[in-house]
Amino acid sequence: MLVFLASEVMLFGGIFAAALALRLEHESAYGAAAHHLNLWLGTANTAVLLTSSLMAAIAVQAARDGKPAWAARALWAAVLLGCVFLAIKGAEYAGDLREGLMPGTAQAHFEGTTQHLFMNLYFIGTGLHAVHVTIGLGLLVVAALNRQARHDQHAVLIGNVALYWHLVDVVWVFLYPTLYLAGAR
Repeated sequence: MLVFLASEVMLFGGIFAAALALRLEHESAYGAAAHHLNLWLGTANTAVLLTSSLMAAIAVQAARDGKPAWAARALWAAVLLGCVFLAIKGAEYAGDLREGLMPGTAQAHFEGTTQHLFMNLYFIGTGLHAVHVTIGLGLLVVAALNRQARHDQHAVLIGNVALYWHLVDVVWVFLYPTLYLAGAR
């Protein structure tokens, strides 16, 4: 499991390295492009994902304590919060499309390559993250429904799923300041 998680860190690490290089080379253009992002929706999504991570941690503890019903409730709460995250992200993408921020649209209000590159990094990073959230939701559902396993197996399953979910949350905790806070004024 740890090798898999390390490969995920390397995947997103490339995106963060590209964003850092772009920001160091073109700080003002990077910030100007980031200013087009919806800081409030990004902040709301951060709160939602951190709360879902808390629910996953509660599920792990409940599973270890031999309380599968409580573990399932906490997992379902994490699933609900993950769905809320995706709904907010979908609403944000819809707004980005209306404003012409999506790659391939006119992006007339952007000047120069840096702002276009920033938006490409934004959609690659957040889109890839949304795919990982969706995978995590599937894993959370499987763990919530799998209460027939022995106590120790159930606790290991929930622990592994929670590790993945926490990684998804940590990736967002890095995406948020890298993308959203760069344009905060």
